[in-house]
Amino acid sequence: MERAWSSWPSWRPERGASRRWRWARGLAVLAGLLVWPLWEAFRPGRGPLAVALALAYAASWIAAMAYGVTWAPRARIALLVWLLALGVAVPAAHGGEPPALLGFTLSAAAWLLPTAWALLLAAAAAVVRLLTLSGAAGGLSWELIPPVLTQIVTPVAVLLLIRLLVQLGRANKEIEALATAAERERLARDLHDVLGHSLTTITAKAGLARRLLERGADPGQALAEVRDVERLSRQAHAEIRATVSGSRRPSLAAELGGVRAALRAAGIEAVLPESGDEVAEELREPFAYVLREGVTNVIRHSGATRCEVALSGTCLEIRDNGPATAATHPSGTTAVATSAAPATAAVATPASAATAAGARPPGSGLAGLAERLRAVGGVLEAGPLPQGGFLLRASRA
Repeated sequence: MERAWSSWPSWRPERGASRRWRWARGLAVLAGLLVWPLWEAFRPGRGPLAVALALAYAASWIAAMAYGVTWAPRARIALLVWLLALGVAVPAAHGGEPPALLGFTLSAAAWLLPTAWALLLAAAAAVVRLLTLSGAAGGLSWELIPPVLTQIVTPVAVLLLIRLLVQLGRANKEIEALATAAERERLARDLHDVLGHSLTTITAKAGLARRLLERGADPGQALAEVRDVERLSRQAHAEIRATVSGSRRPSLAAELGGVRAALRAAGIEAVLPESGDEVAEELREPFAYVLREGVTNVIRHSGATRCEVALSGTCLEIRDNGPATAATHPSGTTAVATSAAPATAAVATPASAATAAGARPPGSGLAGLAERLRAVGGVLEAGPLPQGGFLLRASRA
């Protein structure tokens, strides 16, 4: 709140043909507002000085209202001083009332200055104007309030309200843009999770069916694998549709069954728990994503012959015995995601040593897993084991 009161309003004019037309209409409205206060300067018989000063004031005020919010603070202050000087000079040149343009100058100040500054300036102007009127009238009276309201309070209040509405409108557009970006990120992350595992499993099963047919094995066994490929393709299609609609919720039990079939098709010995019933309820969904992504990476990148999965109430571990190194395994760098970490630090990699060695940075799958775990206060760690192989661990203290 304090920053909102003391910050300088700033935004850029919108682009586009339709917006330029609205911008031109806005300039015409601003020019129309100046017709009445400058009418006296353009009446027949006025000298060229009065006309020139009136035109300078009109151009300066329109520029302040149309483009002033894009200028630096010093330029705005200089412009307001210039408007104040012209606001005194214009009525003096044609013999009009000195405060005739005071309200327009203060409205420009309310448009360009921080809210606190604009209110203080308006209060000071109102006090000075009230004292001036009371001195001319021989004392304070209620009849002096309406001129102060119309010349100072009302213009400033109206411009501050308009400025607030403009800022709220722009803030709503920014929120919509951020929401759209977040939805795109969710969709990309979920599609990666769905397609990565499904296509890996389909590839493994199709390869197994091909090898069975090449060896002349039982055609029924190969046919069963082909049927599995068809089933998995239909399942992947359904999962994609559910992901796009935002209704997909993975099941840890279903993922256990899926990775068991995928590992078997890839020829990797699987050591898996019978169920995930002991896992805390709020961790089952993120653990399901970790299990899917981790086993997918084992099949695609590790070159392992054995994969072990261990589950407890707050921990999931995936180990393999593959010969892959940190430079080739997509989970070869350490990633940490905690509930206290900012969104930009969802994945932290070890430093320059890994990069110098040619280590691959965490991919979108690892970053997505870290983000999911961070939402439930979890931690994601991945790296090579001293005895060989890789370990992917998701846990919550």
